[in-house]
Amino acid sequence: MKFIITREQLVNSVQDVMKAVSTRTTIPILTGIKIEAHEDGVTLTGSDSDISIERFVPAEEDDHVNVTIEKPGSIVLQARFFSEIVKKLPDSKIEIEVYDRFSTHIRSGSSEFNLNGLDPQEYPRLPEVQENNRFSIQADLLKTLIRQTVFAVSVSETRPILTGVNWRIEDNELKCVATDSHRLASRSATVEASSEDMDFSEVVIPGKSLTELSKILDDSSELIDIILTESQVLFKAKNILFFSRLLDGNYPDTSKLIPNDSKTVMIVSTKEFLQAIDRASLLAKEGRNNVVKLSTMDQDQVEISSNSPEIGKVFDHVKTESLEGDELKISFSAKYMMDALKAMDCSEVQIQFTGAMRPFVLNPIEERSITQLILPVRTY
Repeated sequence: MKFIITREQLVNSVQDVMKAVSTRTTIPILTGIKIEAHEDGVTLTGSDSDISIERFVPAEEDDHVNVTIEKPGSIVLQARFFSEIVKKLPDSKIEIEVYDRFSTHIRSGSSEFNLNGLDPQEYPRLPEVQENNRFSIQADLLKTLIRQTVFAVSVSETRPILTGVNWRIEDNELKCVATDSHRLASRSATVEASSEDMDFSEVVIPGKSLTELSKILDDSSELIDIILTESQVLFKAKNILFFSRLLDGNYPDTSKLIPNDSKTVMIVSTKEFLQAIDRASLLAKEGRNNVVKLSTMDQDQVEISSNSPEIGKVFDHVKTESLEGDELKISFSAKYMMDALKAMDCSEVQIQFTGAMRPFVLNPIEERSITQLILPVRTY
């Protein structure tokens, strides 16, 4: 194998596939990146058996030559060393040549490296996916969906199904739900799908996979094709394939968690409320579970407070745009509230309370496709 590739294309491609490479894998060859040179260009693959990423660099694109293939072939190179090498090579062009016994020569400007490669035949094949269950969504909207839900997945492995985000498609609407049993994040969006033809319409995608996918996607209106199978999901973007395994098991029915009624409803500036919670949490971090208390007051104000006996107390006041219903004193995790507010993307948020020990719901004023739910904390 021998080819010459532009340094920029190689660096970007290696950075993308590195997101799937794990140093803690039990399969030694998966610590490497597979590189295949063929007539159309160069394909790089990284995998940790849960996530697999394939990045294609076309030989020519938009009248620009990315790769010159002199001899087709393939090799697996140690990801950690190869990624560091390509980032630090001096010239805009990099030549890679493989000799006998997988010895690989890398040249760029005045620099030369020799790396011992691995047999590409031992590298696991990527899953073959039937494209029956397929729908499309814009890349920037997909990134938003991930950002507004994935933070609420569980980090505990005691209930593995909760470490993923539940995706359900119905009538060309995708609904994403994440919960760790203490909070819930839900976001829905219209997708381009032929959901009538789909064999099944509900999957649970690991939160880790969605986080890594989000780092690769561009903020563009380019359509991403999403293909579902019983055990895998495939995201197809321009020159990128991103595979992830799905989580086994039944996701809990979260629809019953959302209260139908409310006793106290307030509308506040998202930014002002977030800043007040942030200030109150400065002392709460030292106390139990980062808990702050909200108390309704007269004259359209709420008081945010926290008390850490060893450190001190903090009181902050936020003016509400409107405040209706019963008086309320309620305690909750400052972190959960801040995470929810940051995911809102709105200037004003409506919060509906059903009592001091009942879950409460946050919705943006302008957008009803986003719902955040938080369970309060008992502090007395």
